[in-house]
Amino acid sequence: MLREWLATHDPAHAALRRAVRAAIIMPGLFAFGDKALGEPVIATFMAFGSFAMLLLVDFPGPVRDRLRDQAALVLACGVLICLGTLASRSTAAAAIVMALVAFAVLFSGSVSSVLAGASTALLLAFILAVSLPAGAAAIPDRLAGWGIAGCVSLFAIALLWPAPVRNPVRGGAVEACRALAARLRAEVAFANGEVAAEERNLLAVRAQEAVGQLQHAFFATPYRPSGLSTDARAVVRLVDELRWLNDVILLAGSEPRPAHANQEVCALKVAAAEVLERAAGAIEHPGDSDEPLAGAITKLHDALEQLERATLGRLPTALADGSSAQRAARIVSALDPSFRSQELAFIAAQIGANARFAAAAARRGFRERLLGRQPEGLQGPLSSAGERAASFASGDSLFLRNSLRGAVALGVAVLVADIGSVEHAFWVALGAISVLRTNALSTGQSILRALAGTAIGFVIGGALVYAIGTNDGVLWALLPIVVLMAGMAPAVIGFAAGQASFTVALLILFNLIAPAGWKIGLVRIEDVAIGGAVSLAVGLLFWPRGAGAALGRALASAYRSSAVYLAATVNYGLGCCDPTGPPSLPPRREALEAAAASRRLDDTFRGYLNERGSKPAPLAAITALVTGVTGVRLAGDAVLALWDGSSVPAGDRSAARGELAAASGRLTDWYSRFALSLVRAEEVPAALPVDEAADGRLVAATARDLGEPDAHGAATGVRVIWTGDHLDAARRLQELLVAPAREALGAIAG
Repeated sequence: MLREWLATHDPAHAALRRAVRAAIIMPGLFAFGDKALGEPVIATFMAFGSFAMLLLVDFPGPVRDRLRDQAALVLACGVLICLGTLASRSTAAAAIVMALVAFAVLFSGSVSSVLAGASTALLLAFILAVSLPAGAAAIPDRLAGWGIAGCVSLFAIALLWPAPVRNPVRGGAVEACRALAARLRAEVAFANGEVAAEERNLLAVRAQEAVGQLQHAFFATPYRPSGLSTDARAVVRLVDELRWLNDVILLAGSEPRPAHANQEVCALKVAAAEVLERAAGAIEHPGDSDEPLAGAITKLHDALEQLERATLGRLPTALADGSSAQRAARIVSALDPSFRSQELAFIAAQIGANARFAAAAARRGFRERLLGRQPEGLQGPLSSAGERAASFASGDSLFLRNSLRGAVALGVAVLVADIGSVEHAFWVALGAISVLRTNALSTGQSILRALAGTAIGFVIGGALVYAIGTNDGVLWALLPIVVLMAGMAPAVIGFAAGQASFTVALLILFNLIAPAGWKIGLVRIEDVAIGGAVSLAVGLLFWPRGAGAALGRALASAYRSSAVYLAATVNYGLGCCDPTGPPSLPPRREALEAAAASRRLDDTFRGYLNERGSKPAPLAAITALVTGVTGVRLAGDAVLALWDGSSVPAGDRSAARGELAAASGRLTDWYSRFALSLVRAEEVPAALPVDEAADGRLVAATARDLGEPDAHGAATGVRVIWTGDHLDAARRLQELLVAPAREALGAIAG
């Protein structure tokens, strides 16, 4: 019965593993410091150090990476203990430094999920030091206690029930790559009459499920699952690309079998499928040679060039005779398969390149890692961290706001506890941070849960302490059991149960340090109430509207920035295609702003998903809006790749330039109005209608290039039309966004 219950509530045994380690290590270290050494300060920091580093963090990845991250955590906590001890003698210094440290620790989570996952342990180390006033002479004992606990935690992680290597995003990316490759091969087989529609559709469903599982794994954690390591950053890039690749394939999927399969398109799909299969292999086995993946990417580019040559060969026939409308229709019909294939090839090549980056980074030796040498094409950790941190240094960043709120709450909690001469100021600060949420309402709900759990724990623990009396032997025997429960309860039962178990453990722990009986429980309730009240006050004062409104603002910012980036890439392409007009530079600044807005949206969406309470808008509608941002941004990437580094023959293309500029302006204006509707609760604008004459005008503007016997000139005309197709793809995306936006408007606007 117990095994079945654990299988349901803790399927990977992660909570049980952490709790068992803590139940073995924490009482043993506490007994060593208190009884063998006779040093209560060392014993206290041993106990809380082992609690923090065995229960509050659980680093992912191989054992080598976990040990590296754990060792870095021990050192960082040591620095914070020194700083907290030095600030503890002054009320003003303690409050100010607490706020500054809390902001630095909480905001550093924007850089890496590893840092985000360690934030509570880091804060616990500082709070413990700053809440127990002492001079610099106490630092050695405090560091000794925490350092011993840290060293023992390293051995516990490596030897005591080691956790299996797990990376759901990496594994999900591997499965999604293979499922999409199988789907592409099935489409080719279907077009050639080799498989039935049912088999093709079945593989399409499997690919959709694989991509959905990857997306679920990506958003299942409160923080973006990307560490500072190069290979981790490269793998996370794949999530958006695989998701959008699936959507691009969907546009061409479910079509009836053609009378004559386009063999160049089929060859390109087979080449793209091989890239995806090789990418999956590179992610799964990074130590293998990357030559197969590099060769597959080369074959994909060759297949695209062959398709383009075949398409160019058909253009003169399409322009031969008939009315301008008929010629335009034939040109568009001839270029449409090549445009879809160009979209597919672009995203598949991006996926292959990122898989190569990840594998190359994982193959680096210790010396290369130590010196920070990066695979070509990727930023170093410091520059990447700076770019990510800058992404969240914005007024509409939920991460920034939550970091500021946590900093203010903890600073005020320390100030209130010190001024009010609260007996256990440590618990006031810890109570404040434990109940903070993204809005005041949820903070209030957490306070009630915390107080209820603490009261239950006080009743249970007080009864135990009262019944046991001064029998230290029984208390020592109970300590591992209550630590085990305190470690498991938050994950497998709930927040209130965790508070109750933690309170029982503290009652026993403090009665072993300085016997005071059940009265410690009353102090604990009082401290949690004070800390919770501080959190509630700060929550009411700062940004009380919650994650829903923040999500609306983040969506608006992301759509606005992505549309501006798309327009900037089109403008760059126009500068390339028309030598008679003013030149333009690659839109580096717009690309960074679009990526930053996308990161902020990612963080805000996580906050929305993790917010307690019912969601007034269907999750499918919100997810559709979040996914749409990727489509607009990747359309800009595709246009940039289309023109970047291309040479253009001389000629006046001002007509084509004007046509694309007008289309880009209409698109940017629509997305700006769409963004405003998400924050002002205004009527969502209807999708832009199809401009039936636009194809004819663009074909007429490029007719001279398309009809050139020189393939170089014809290729320029094709790129112009493909740029218009990318704009039209962003316009078609509007039709998929309007209904979800209207459905979600009441939940995210305001």
